[in-house]
Amino acid sequence: MAGLAAAEALLPAAFEAPSEAARRVTLIEPSDRFGGVVLTDRREGWLIERSADSFLAARPEAVALIERLGLTSELIGVDPRVRRALVLHKGRTQPVPAGFRLLAPGRLRSILTTPLLSPLGRLRLICERFVRSRSVNAEDESLEHFAVRRLGREAFEGLVQPLAAGIWTADPARLSMAAACPEFFAMELGAGSLWAGEQMRARTATGETQAAGARYGQFLTLASGMETMPRRLADHLAARGVQFIKDSVTELSQLPDQRWRVSLRGMTGNEAAGAPAVVEADAVIVAVPSTTAAALLRRCDPTLAGELAAIEYAGSAIVSLGFSRDDVAHPLDAAGLVVPRREGRRMLAASFSSQKFPSRAPVGSVLIRTFVGGALDPETAAVEDAHLVPLVLAELRDVLGVSGSPQIVQINRWLGAMPQYTVGHCDRVATIQQLVAGRRGLALAGSAYEGVGIPQVIASGQAAAASVRQP
Repeated sequence: MAGLAAAEALLPAAFEAPSEAARRVTLIEPSDRFGGVVLTDRREGWLIERSADSFLAARPEAVALIERLGLTSELIGVDPRVRRALVLHKGRTQPVPAGFRLLAPGRLRSILTTPLLSPLGRLRLICERFVRSRSVNAEDESLEHFAVRRLGREAFEGLVQPLAAGIWTADPARLSMAAACPEFFAMELGAGSLWAGEQMRARTATGETQAAGARYGQFLTLASGMETMPRRLADHLAARGVQFIKDSVTELSQLPDQRWRVSLRGMTGNEAAGAPAVVEADAVIVAVPSTTAAALLRRCDPTLAGELAAIEYAGSAIVSLGFSRDDVAHPLDAAGLVVPRREGRRMLAASFSSQKFPSRAPVGSVLIRTFVGGALDPETAAVEDAHLVPLVLAELRDVLGVSGSPQIVQINRWLGAMPQYTVGHCDRVATIQQLVAGRRGLALAGSAYEGVGIPQVIASGQAAAASVRQP
């Protein structure tokens, strides 16, 4: 998505007829499909997202792109009837307290009555407003340290940790607050407490912003699936004259005149089409995982490559299972379920896809996507299919009352696909940006730097294009 967004931003003017004067843009992609991990499978009445199933509309980039692509009529939101999250607590599902938003305490009454916390845990959470804020010059800290300091250990373990795991699949003891949660990091400084900051935000917010656990009213998807966006964008780029080369890049090197030499692997089948072994360009945008970027730039700039390689990645597996509705005892009256690590389960979360969005399952059936693995349990994501499916089924039977056999099974593994914003990530990105700025015609884009969500990834591609664009 970052590479496609960068290519679009390099075109002279959106949706105008191709012009001979337009700069030449070449996009190199080894796969037959565009959009990276944004992939959708459709079969026998099921619509299964292989990775992200929606995006947050609070940022404008994804919605604006969809509007430019003429896909606005396809936008759909989470069903209002299920705009809340559940948490597994002592083997039973319980709703996240109304208004609680990852780290923000939410509504007083809901905290006082939630069964997720003991009386002392509720009191500690309520007292967040009296916790002294850190100094303006304080260094970055981990999500766990921040949450325990402000909300208490019990609220962290029962609420924050599972909600965060459902987003970043990260180790909260190492996840950077400044990089992953800048809104809350700044809220403490600006308002003195998360409680006060959330009250200020709520007074100025519009629409459904007080959903429990996440802003479900602001999550959108496309009726035909998320992959429609990159496919439509790729078609648009081709119509605008963007050159596509199906190949892998093996190395980047900068020539004496500061232009760039892009060495290609020479994939089978390209020879007949006259595909080049080398492409020379005034500028290159590297829209790949940072570890791959490091390998491409290792000989050209070892220092930059070292910083890129230092960004860690974690992986997960998504087990999508379809059932007859009669075989699931749970009402599935939420967007999904998150599971605290202290529950001793393998699954991190489960998304009730067919409850969230229409036409994800045949009539009379339900689709549940279960997530396993992450930074704290990488072994489970790599368990072979024959053992992973029974493992997930056993937990769904315990937690959701699933019976019978699944009507459809799909496993998508994303090993080493999620960048980990460890403490100090912002400083590392600043160093990377400084090193890149010293290389004329070079830019980086993707989820490794300043946001893992689809809008942030699109923004990274657009920013990269702006940095290399020539008049």
